[in-house]
Amino acid sequence: MKGAIIVNGYFSNEATENQTARLVEEFNKRGVTIDILKGNEILTTIGENTDNLYPYDFIIYLNKDIYQARKLEKMGYKLFNSADAIAVCDDKMLTHLSLSGHNIKMPFTISSPIMYSENTDDNFLQKVQEKIPYPIIVKNVYGSMGRSVFIANNYSELKALFEKLKMYPHIYQQKVGTLGMDTRVITIGKRAVSAMCRYNPNDFRSNVELGGTGTPVLLDDAKKTLAEEVSKVLNLDYAGIDILTDETGEYICEVNSNAFFLGMEKSTGVNIAGLYAEHIIKTVKG
Repeated sequence: MKGAIIVNGYFSNEATENQTARLVEEFNKRGVTIDILKGNEILTTIGENTDNLYPYDFIIYLNKDIYQARKLEKMGYKLFNSADAIAVCDDKMLTHLSLSGHNIKMPFTISSPIMYSENTDDNFLQKVQEKIPYPIIVKNVYGSMGRSVFIANNYSELKALFEKLKMYPHIYQQKVGTLGMDTRVITIGKRAVSAMCRYNPNDFRSNVELGGTGTPVLLDDAKKTLAEEVSKVLNLDYAGIDILTDETGEYICEVNSNAFFLGMEKSTGVNIAGLYAEHIIKTVKG
């Protein structure tokens, strides 16, 4: 058996390098050869035959180029995760829309209007602050590691964020639970396999990349059931699911189709890469 891992050719850090290295290590232990490919070195074309990649048994797609992912699937490759799953998770509003109607609790969310002009009025923002109490969480629908997530404590800050993001799709959300704290759950094959509580005392975002720390936790039935249901609804082979908690229960914050597992493996001691490799091999072999 031979597979490939496709990564983004323009971004690399400790977490991405660890992810590919650990996956290669675990697949090699199981007799599976893995090639590392850069997405920018693979042309995504229409109108000519460029279907000349090695006949891989599977591809772990750690890039977020949906056009390329869909083209690879049209060429017959089995992707982990699928192009559809990556697309839904990469767009935060699309994630919430896809999960709605499945008895899954999420923060109250308002999607930004589509803008065709820089000219604006205050009508939309007035409705936002009528529906959502401050502080209001504001997110670009695209982005990872918390870099496109902001907080507005008053109308002045809300308007400034709107002016910054108005030409891009973004969302406004109700704050749930304690700022800077959530539970990250890893699911593999739609089964919860590990979890950690992430906490950042110096930022309202819990991301480890922004200074947060991870502490292993035992999943209660409510969080386990919620994470596994989300994985089933979104048809995810692998996911990092972020759960917020308050006195009323658990809420889905975000779902990450290519979640890093460096912090999770260090924190919990669970062999995430090995479990993922075993799931992929079993799935491909049928």
